[in-house]
Amino acid sequence: MTTDFNRGAICGGLLCLVLLNGDVHAGQQIGGVRPPVDIKGPPAPLAPDVISRAADGQATVRAVRLTESIRVDGVLDERVYREISSLSDFIQTEPIEGALATERTEAWVLFDDDAIYVSARCWAENPDAELVANDMRRDSMGVASGEFVDLFFDTFYDGRNSVNLTVNPIGGRMDGQIADERDYHVDWNPVWSVEVGRFDGGWTFEAAVPFKSLRYKPGRAQVWGINLARHVKNAEKNEISFLVPIPAGLGGMQTSLAATLVGLEAPAARPVLDVKPYAIAEVVSDRHATPTRSNDLSGDLGIDVKYGLTQNLVADLTVNTDFAQVEADEQQVNLTRFSLFFPEKREFFLENQGLFTFGGTTAAPFGNLNALGEDNTPVVFYSRRIGLQEGQEVPIVAGGRLTGKVGKFSVGVMNVQVGNEPISGAQATNFSVIRVKQDILRRSTVGAIFTGRSVSTRGPGSNQVYGLDGTFAFYENLNINTYWARTQTAELGADEDSYRGQLDYDGDRYGMQLERLVVGNNFNPEVGFLRRDDFERSFGSARFSPRLHSVAAIRQLFWEGGIDYVTNRMNVIETRLAQGRFAILFENSDQFDVVFTDSYEFLDEPFPIARQVTIPVGGYSFRDVRTSFALGRQRRLAGTATFQHGGFFGGEKTTAEFMAGRLGVTNQLSVEPGLSLNWVRLPEDDFRTELVTARTTYTLTPLAFVSALLQYNSSNNALSANVRFRWEYQPGSELFVVYNEQRDTLVPRFPELENRALIIKVNRLFRF
Repeated sequence: MTTDFNRGAICGGLLCLVLLNGDVHAGQQIGGVRPPVDIKGPPAPLAPDVISRAADGQATVRAVRLTESIRVDGVLDERVYREISSLSDFIQTEPIEGALATERTEAWVLFDDDAIYVSARCWAENPDAELVANDMRRDSMGVASGEFVDLFFDTFYDGRNSVNLTVNPIGGRMDGQIADERDYHVDWNPVWSVEVGRFDGGWTFEAAVPFKSLRYKPGRAQVWGINLARHVKNAEKNEISFLVPIPAGLGGMQTSLAATLVGLEAPAARPVLDVKPYAIAEVVSDRHATPTRSNDLSGDLGIDVKYGLTQNLVADLTVNTDFAQVEADEQQVNLTRFSLFFPEKREFFLENQGLFTFGGTTAAPFGNLNALGEDNTPVVFYSRRIGLQEGQEVPIVAGGRLTGKVGKFSVGVMNVQVGNEPISGAQATNFSVIRVKQDILRRSTVGAIFTGRSVSTRGPGSNQVYGLDGTFAFYENLNINTYWARTQTAELGADEDSYRGQLDYDGDRYGMQLERLVVGNNFNPEVGFLRRDDFERSFGSARFSPRLHSVAAIRQLFWEGGIDYVTNRMNVIETRLAQGRFAILFENSDQFDVVFTDSYEFLDEPFPIARQVTIPVGGYSFRDVRTSFALGRQRRLAGTATFQHGGFFGGEKTTAEFMAGRLGVTNQLSVEPGLSLNWVRLPEDDFRTELVTARTTYTLTPLAFVSALLQYNSSNNALSANVRFRWEYQPGSELFVVYNEQRDTLVPRFPELENRALIIKVNRLFRF
């Protein structure tokens, strides 16, 4: 087999069928070889071209095999960059949809027997003044706050799911998975490398992604989906452009609109085995333990194993699992009568998390996309139920997981055994989850889920959930989400069903959402999350959001209205919300919002809202107005300031907040402040709450940082600190040093220590 840079053909290989003939279609043979898949785009480019475009901007891209090794150093000085044409002519999504990008981007897609390489030269009119890059810490959202490039690989070429890699000019990186074009999971952490550089006209990067870090269809000849996005954010521009066009109203997760990548040869399939043992040592003090603990020294060992059963089906095993390296939860103030939702942060549960979502819910529920109504959709599988109970960690003895694709089926199976935990009263319990989805039509799925818990929290016996769901995507913006689920718990009676039907039209100029949701009185998903039970919800909203080309400073306006109507199963009204929203999205990415709410709440039992303050049974009508201003993430000081005032359960409430704040002191040092203040006046009594948070991060390199999260919450009179040092000393291997402390602020002297721990953990990845 020979390779020629100037021709790009691989003579004698399977890929001659796509490299030497741009008119190959499914069923046609060249040299007795049948194409692996039907290409959903223009004909494959003929060498030496690397891209062919259709009239609508869609493209087919040819990957080029390397004949000489390249050094991944961010300096594009190898011969391949001079002799192989680049991918260019990116197309704007924002601000002028369909126009050519104002900043030139040149990209290359290369590969060898071990990895796929993506390199780019990102030009800027005034690079010294324009480049905005605020954060280099891996997986920090600040990486994507200014100038950056996104890479998307649809490795199964299914137009639904993809992996996403992000690079900014100072070496910051993010990596995540996009599931069903709706969920983005940032905590997927594959082994890959990237280096950045600068030249007189802008910045460059080279990224190498080992084939071992990816999952794809069997076979040496591969056809993938691919897209690249360039984000330019500075004082003068807020521009997003893609290699192939993406409509402005759809965002960047539209895998189905990606270009086609041909010419790629993956290495011969062989099992991939990753073994990751860890060792941990800790010193713990806890004055509330029985007996109390004072500087107790202990240590432990554990192991995680990942094995590729097939090219696209992976088994994970964890033994004596430890999550000491996980950052503490950000505290919240709860002035509702419903439970708070906290996101999953533990790595074992994060990879392929989107596979286990059910019924059209996302990985971050209760964040209504329309900013109206209250999203009460149950989460049938909520992984934080495993290994955590009543705020206490429950030891995970062992766990196994199988995830991947089998033909048109996506499969996820998980089984975890946990031990006893005396403080919370948790008993040894086995948790199991089975999730199956089948791809149908162009972008739709139907599926089923089962969850089981061997020891119910509601009495003797076990708890199970069975469910069926369907997500149906039509055209570009119309989606229908449906599910039916039933629980089985020994101590509960009938009315254990829940079902939902939702129609969502989410166009750029117009939007509409209709929903009917029912949750039975005894619906009890004990491996899930239920914000409220025993209710029937009817919800409707409409949006008009024109783009305002006549005013240079304004990009888009939003008018939105919605009605949320909730009764219990006896048809007694519990919640009624009528809301109206007006918002302005500015060209510099700042945003102004104002929301007016007319509420009615019925309490069928007293509601303890604060210490020694209880709201009595009754119906309450009140109105409030919330205004907010969000500073664009590319600013040195970013965040959202909110002020809310109005009625509240027979009294009034005033709220002032500054959330999601970030002050970029330097490219390596940042402070993320947060403040939430509530002043509540009720007939029963007056009270106030304060929540103050501050996360300070110093990044030594993109793979090493130290951060400190300090939090004060008046609701529980707690002052806590979580200090973490993380160093990825080689790809996939990490050292953690963690210090946790919590103090009681009620004592008259300096806040009294309640507990503290110093933890050192090291793991090592062995890849076979």
